[in-house]
Amino acid sequence: MGISAVQRDGAVYALGGMGADTSPQALVRVYEPAKDHWQPLPSMPTPCYGASVFLQGNKIFVLGGRQGKLPVTAFEAFDLETRSWTRYPSVPSRRAFAACAMADGVVFSLGGLQQPGPHNFYSRPHFVNTVEMFDPAQGAWSKSSRAIRMREKRADFVAGCLGGRVVAVGGLGNQSCPLGSVEGFSLSRKKWEPLPPMPTGRCSCSSCLAPSLLFVVGGVAQGPSGAVEALCLRESFRQHGRHGEGEAGAEAQHAEASVRADSSQRRHQI
Repeated sequence: MGISAVQRDGAVYALGGMGADTSPQALVRVYEPAKDHWQPLPSMPTPCYGASVFLQGNKIFVLGGRQGKLPVTAFEAFDLETRSWTRYPSVPSRRAFAACAMADGVVFSLGGLQQPGPHNFYSRPHFVNTVEMFDPAQGAWSKSSRAIRMREKRADFVAGCLGGRVVAVGGLGNQSCPLGSVEGFSLSRKKWEPLPPMPTGRCSCSSCLAPSLLFVVGGVAQGPSGAVEALCLRESFRQHGRHGEGEAGAEAQHAEASVRADSSQRRHQI
């Protein structure tokens, strides 16, 4: 339970998780389909379950997760070539069920359930719309700004980079049921904008990114869900300005967005 996974070149990497005694694990395994075999790899420096993971180049990045009911702020990466771990500066805020994505070489840590600090006994966990960014070139996290916070507070949601945006899909918030709302942070406009809602509001989903598509699989709606839906964002090129310069239509009003559910397609013009 709580194992994080990522795939590269047909191999599946499984990281962390919860042991039989519910303790957080540091185990890392890779499954090679050709050999039908799980092979052990060097363990994570920080045991945890429910961490956010993503693949960038030859590295698997691992952010956050949980140890019991406490959020983990560790930020680590596993180099697939050297088979070694590197520690990075910890995530600034204590958030469980956050999501992460990488775009333009910057790591985005999004939303989650904010936990009180060790000396704040009176604060309760609460949903947040926090956005924290890590620049590998500078080796530091940028200070969270109100100007770039998400439109909606959410946790346990899907995030990815699609169509020139960092997108946040579904999750849990202050509403009585899982969210169906979707929003995207335009990398060109530096702001969050609404996107077509997911047909089936869900949290605890799996996801898979494909060219121009972000698949959202399963999860929990009013109960366990078998829905498979995909967000599609397509950028168009347009002639712009008095000088006739062509540029990518990354702005919301020039992007064609659709949500595809099963065999049907619901198309929305933004």
